[in-house]
Amino acid sequence: MRIERMMSKAELSRRANLSVLTIDRVEKGFGCRMDTKRKILEALGLSLADRVRVFGEEE
Repeated sequence: MRIERMMSKAELSRRANLSVLTIDRVEKGFGCRMDTKRKILEALGLSLADRVRVFGEEE
């Protein structure tokens, strides 16, 4: 999603108020808190309903 929106990791991290390391870890498939997912979705201009499309199925 980030790449489709032509957004760098640095830009997404700034918009989501998260570290670049956190963005990198999430993109590599490491787990994260729901709050982190919410911040990423909002920074990408997506709704909470898009979470499965972005992050996959919930555990």
